[in-house]
Amino acid sequence: GFTLNDLVTYNDKHNEANGEDNKDGSDHDRSWNCGVEGPTDDPEINALRERQIKNMLATLILSQGVPMMLAGDEFGRTQQGNNNAYCQDSDISWLNWNVEEKGETLIAFVQNLTRLRSEHSALRSRRFFTGDVDENGNRDLTWLSAGGGEMSQEEWDGDAKCFGMHINVPQNEENGEEEGRDDMLLIINGYHDLVVFSLPDAPDGRRWMRLVDTNLTLDEEVPFDGGTDYDVTGRSVLLFTAR
Repeated sequence: GFTLNDLVTYNDKHNEANGEDNKDGSDHDRSWNCGVEGPTDDPEINALRERQIKNMLATLILSQGVPMMLAGDEFGRTQQGNNNAYCQDSDISWLNWNVEEKGETLIAFVQNLTRLRSEHSALRSRRFFTGDVDENGNRDLTWLSAGGGEMSQEEWDGDAKCFGMHINVPQNEENGEEEGRDDMLLIINGYHDLVVFSLPDAPDGRRWMRLVDTNLTLDEEVPFDGGTDYDVTGRSVLLFTAR
């Protein structure tokens, strides 16, 4: 298959170097080149590609369970569109550790995600979420629409491309030490255009602290009140915590 970089750079496989007239390898990589096949100097396309890489890294590392990555995806490794490079002993399959500026940016992004995953129990729960309300009125998982309210069945059945996920679990629950609640809000916008998302009220009178926005160059922690209308860039992922 494609590397993560190639997944956003090529619509089609380019396995000519394998010597089989490009007939080997899968034809179903479900990739999108963002408008141009292969490398480009177009700054808008390159910015979109980098954001898409960040989006997929975020959805992987911020998911429950053990994240597994292909070596080199953390700095944008390419196989030049080759999705069947098992037979290559060349720069197509080698890992180039001379990381460029783009790669350094991605490495820093991955480091931030793994740090957040380590710090927040909500991002690595050892039990399945139920969505049920417990005896203290807490719900471990709530799905939210862009309006800030709970997703309705009609919205699930519709064409919602932007939604949020509020996780509310005991802090340090894996150690049996419930030190308050760990509240995380994850917002995903798969739509190509901006969506205004109304942030829900944070529990216990707290505020939402933005930790990640894949549209931004730097992930700076910025506070937001519940009810704030946040402009979610098309094709982006955001992460907040309640403080």
